[in-house]
Amino acid sequence: MNINHELLQFYVYKKLVKRKDSPEILEECERLNIGVRDYLLAKEVVTETTELEALAEYYCMPCVEIDMLDIDKTLFDLFTFDFMKKHKIIPVSYDKNGVLLVATGKPLDCHAQSAMAAQLNCRFDFILVPPVQIDRYVDSISAVISTTAALSDLNTEKTEQQVSLMQKGSQGLSSESDVINNPAVRLVDSVIKEAIPYRASDIHIEPFEKVVRVRYRIDGDLQDRAQFPIDAYSAICARLKIMSGMNIAERRIPQDGRINMIVGEKEYDFRVSTLPTVFGEKFVIRVLDKTSFHFTRADLGFTPEENVVVDKMLARPHGIILLTGPTGCGKSTTLYSFLKEVNKPSVNIVTVEDPVEFTMAGINQTQVNPKAHMTFATALRSILRQDPDIIMIGEIRDEETAEIAVRSAITGHIVFSTLHTNDAPGAILRLQDMGVDNYLVADALVGVIAQRLVKRLCPACKKKGRTNAKEMEILGITEPISIARPQGCQFCNNTGYKGRIAVHEVMYMNETMKSVAMREKNLDVLRKMAVDNGMTTLWNSCRSFVLSGITSIQELMTLNIE
Repeated sequence: MNINHELLQFYVYKKLVKRKDSPEILEECERLNIGVRDYLLAKEVVTETTELEALAEYYCMPCVEIDMLDIDKTLFDLFTFDFMKKHKIIPVSYDKNGVLLVATGKPLDCHAQSAMAAQLNCRFDFILVPPVQIDRYVDSISAVISTTAALSDLNTEKTEQQVSLMQKGSQGLSSESDVINNPAVRLVDSVIKEAIPYRASDIHIEPFEKVVRVRYRIDGDLQDRAQFPIDAYSAICARLKIMSGMNIAERRIPQDGRINMIVGEKEYDFRVSTLPTVFGEKFVIRVLDKTSFHFTRADLGFTPEENVVVDKMLARPHGIILLTGPTGCGKSTTLYSFLKEVNKPSVNIVTVEDPVEFTMAGINQTQVNPKAHMTFATALRSILRQDPDIIMIGEIRDEETAEIAVRSAITGHIVFSTLHTNDAPGAILRLQDMGVDNYLVADALVGVIAQRLVKRLCPACKKKGRTNAKEMEILGITEPISIARPQGCQFCNNTGYKGRIAVHEVMYMNETMKSVAMREKNLDVLRKMAVDNGMTTLWNSCRSFVLSGITSIQELMTLNIE
């Protein structure tokens, strides 16, 4: 416990932990027999990124995030992947004096250091990186090697056994064991697993006349990953359908299925969709992390000013809070972050979703099933008999759902839902178009948050420069300023961007907005009134991110709104 106490006091000194919480933390660590650092990470008091500089100072060691390192991948032959993941080490490079630089997430792992010294006759220098980044990097290299090996086997193996197995796959397979030793099977597994460290949100597997193309959607853009011969596609289709529980004999109509898989000690849910095309069935696989949901409002891009308004919305005892925006802009993720905040033992939260994307402890989640006549509207009627305090509706799609949602809000429930509109004021007119009376919209609506996703500039290669005349005109400034621009490097796959962040337009329905909503049906008038009442438009929200170096002016232009 001396080490625990010493490290905790250092965290207090670095203002990562409040002094008044120290006794309780030590008591819990002793009761659970775990270290202070593990406890604080588990309780999300600190993250591996926020504590990095403090730990580096504590261990008197330089620190860096792994993306900033120029790693010599040929050194991966020095150690096994299991060894690197277990001991949280990655060999980086040799310097001119023959000293091996090693990235480590466990500075006090003497066993790993002894094993390395016994295997390699050289000196070591260590640099501290977050352990989770080491795991992700090792997984990505392992997946690339596995995919490359499977592709090589597909291109070179022409034995009678392989041909026979592929023909059998095209006729329909009775069990997964029929294809388990097929290189196509290993290719499917590695393509799916490789998507995780690449941070892909979707996997596209598309058949053409002579080849099958694999693409990952990363940070909103599709990027080519691999191609393989069309001859192998029948076995690959069979493998995917068996894994996702589809009918392997049906090729004429679209199908949906799911795959549950553990990758890197975490459980993932892969939603699989097929679509018949000219050359075969196209597969799109959505990647979802089932095990945890760690997003906070700050992670999602909410500014301090926007958080003040959102706090007022979430504090209301009843009413509707709407998220608007196009498909794939992160509306559901933002709703889940709100549910996480309001989830308490004293409230009953029920959701109706299509489908359930993240499972959250303490929340009753229901999935619609149109084939069984379980729609949003029918589910809502049943939910209202379940004594709910908070209701989340995945999407308001029709008049019936809109009417039930509004009446639920005015009878004492908090309702979260989404709409497809271009901006926040447009949600008022959309509800009215769905047949909800003006006075009910004004009475029920608490606030609307419009959202878009823009790409973050890669922190490793973004470069600052003075604005030119065209950029000054776009930004609405008269004097040149310094803004960041994308460059492209090995860490961002030469795209110049890494990750995405949301920009928001938060409209709070105060008394002024309610009175306008009751009488006004002109979108321009509603938008002007919302801005006059403190709403920052999506354009200006993104503009502030450009000025602060988070995103680029090119991303601002993709919003297509002002």
